[in-house]
Amino acid sequence: THDEQLRVLKKLNQAEAFETFLQTKYVGQKRFSLEGGESLIPLLDEILQGAAEAGLDGAAIGMAHRGRLNVLTNIAGKTYGQVFREFEGSVAIGSKSGSGDVKYHLGTSGTFVADGGEELPVYLAANPSHLETVDGVLEGIVRAKQDLKPIGSFSWLPVLVHGDAAFSGQGVVVETLQMSQLRGYRTGGTIHVVVNNQVGFTTVPQDARTSVYATDVAKTIQAPIFHVNGDDPEAVVRVSQLAFAYREKFHKDVVIDLVCYRRRGHNEGDDPSMTQPLMTNLIEAKRSVRRLYTESLVGRGDITQEEYEQAKQDFQGRLEVAFAETHAAETGTNEVVNTDAAPDASVGEPESTAVSREVVHMIGDRFVNKPEGFTVHSKLQQLLDKRHDMSRNGGIDWAFGELLAFGSLLVEGTPVRLAGQDARRGTFAQRHSVLHDRANGQEWLPLTNLSDSQGKFFAYDSLLSEYAAMAFEYGYSVERAEALVLWEAQFGDFVNGAQIMIDQFITAAEAKWGQTSSLVMLLPHGYEGQGPEHSSGRLERFLQACAEDNLIVANYSTPANYFHALRRQVLRDAKKPLILMTPKSLLRHPQAVTRVEDLADGAYQPFIAGDQPEADRLVICSGKVVYDAIKARDESGASASVARLEQFYPFPEAAVREELARFAGKPVVWLQEEPANMGAWTFVRPLFDDLLEAANGDCSNRIQYAGRRAAASPATGSARVHAAEQAAILRGALGLAD
Repeated sequence: THDEQLRVLKKLNQAEAFETFLQTKYVGQKRFSLEGGESLIPLLDEILQGAAEAGLDGAAIGMAHRGRLNVLTNIAGKTYGQVFREFEGSVAIGSKSGSGDVKYHLGTSGTFVADGGEELPVYLAANPSHLETVDGVLEGIVRAKQDLKPIGSFSWLPVLVHGDAAFSGQGVVVETLQMSQLRGYRTGGTIHVVVNNQVGFTTVPQDARTSVYATDVAKTIQAPIFHVNGDDPEAVVRVSQLAFAYREKFHKDVVIDLVCYRRRGHNEGDDPSMTQPLMTNLIEAKRSVRRLYTESLVGRGDITQEEYEQAKQDFQGRLEVAFAETHAAETGTNEVVNTDAAPDASVGEPESTAVSREVVHMIGDRFVNKPEGFTVHSKLQQLLDKRHDMSRNGGIDWAFGELLAFGSLLVEGTPVRLAGQDARRGTFAQRHSVLHDRANGQEWLPLTNLSDSQGKFFAYDSLLSEYAAMAFEYGYSVERAEALVLWEAQFGDFVNGAQIMIDQFITAAEAKWGQTSSLVMLLPHGYEGQGPEHSSGRLERFLQACAEDNLIVANYSTPANYFHALRRQVLRDAKKPLILMTPKSLLRHPQAVTRVEDLADGAYQPFIAGDQPEADRLVICSGKVVYDAIKARDESGASASVARLEQFYPFPEAAVREELARFAGKPVVWLQEEPANMGAWTFVRPLFDDLLEAANGDCSNRIQYAGRRAAASPATGSARVHAAEQAAILRGALGLAD
């Protein structure tokens, strides 16, 4: 219709005028312009029109840097003044901010208004320059929103905007596609838009992919793929309508391949003619899509030249006014983001993380109150009976302590989501959060039947992925701050498959974007002779990233402390990711158990003082090796007190100082299983030395090291060598001669 044509032209005017304006006012500044792909704006506009008219609750967009500023303003509702202020590098005085980020990484929330007046909330996720990392994050955010509604509502629309080189080149794309129809990850269909400018930075398609089309990877899930000419905006709009209709009908992913071009270099300071001379010549001779569409409309008599000129001038005028107001109000008056600002010290600790004995008893009851006719596996009936007994008589092991934490939070109305490879059962057959009928395979989740008003309990086995799977859980935790969200690695060693997520989001998102998360990462860690691939959760890498109160990093030695830590994670005001080195052999260790009163009357302990305060030396360690040290000491008769550093960061300075004062003038040893260049040694050494110097009044008593020597690989592959090394480091810690 005529009105639809005018709307398309209006969006093209907005897209082109915005880019031209920035190019004129901020010459040479990076903005990763949309020029050549302006049809993306009417494309997204049409999708959101459909979502608004369909009565969806909102749309969430994830995209990289190309055209992002244009989408922020012309689709997501960010004001031009906000963008201009970011080009000026200024922020409002007194605004809470961390170290900040470049303008083309920032996200926003806004409102889209359809032609009929319907309003649609729009969320555009913050993202790093690591292409496609935001994919899983956005899907997690959307799933978290949808989980507030009845199952199958799919009331939020996820839209992912990709580049052609990244869509075909980044493996996380396929991981995210594979999640799309899995029960733990479904979001009711994502609309993928590939802004295909036929070049990746300076790399041509024949060097960037083997497939004919950049979108061929979507064939792995049989998604329909629509290829459309970006210079034909009416065709682009028709494809957008079709894609949205498909998503609404089938609730599956759909892909639009928007074939366009990039008028400038990868960024505005780049010269593409050096690497793509022929393509650059063709592009320089091309008229813009707005110009082509205008000529077509005027030539067909659909609009007059005067109508077109008026629309363009109106928009140009609005930009000039916004720029003038921004420049007058901001330039030279506000401070640039201060990177030295002190972190917020108000952590808002909960008054108590304890629960009543009655709650422990009630949760224990649920593990023996099986559904009528349910056939429990013979090997698991004994476990269920044992859990019931533990809830009365103590001896609570690690797995049941965890389930008690989950259950107590659920009873209080807190949603709990656990996901990871084999997480429902647990890698080590310890958790069994879901039981399967031995006769018919039906599932039973005891924690879903605690009370009528309980929170929702979700337990999912993830696909065999770390990167996208962790991204999803992170996104979920960002959106649902009130929930306990846990991602578990099969072994901690495999966490580095998601290193980009850790570096760009988990450790730094709050500092960069003010985006908080309380995600719990469970990383099975400990040296038991299983070799270099099944021993280390790479504790040292997380500790290296600790600063500005950004993380909580811990390695607990008791089920009670784990219980209180999980409850604390929900109940404390400040939301921080919790990185846990979790046990393997301790899961069934006879000494690694907890009394009911430890849950009912106890509290979270970041540091546990030594068990023999009159001993001749103090050995400080963490996690599983605590029990090795106690056993070796008791067998040898060595005079040593074993203290437990349960939380590495934030470092429990006051409790450690108090312990060191008791051992003033005596040897103090840090014991770890990891090599000296791994584990916590390089992190704790300066902290302990500073405290020892203060306690002793001089530098004479430094912390001693007991652990494996520095190594390239985390652990030996020989069980015999492992045993010899373990015995040696324990003797060294206890001061026993070889």
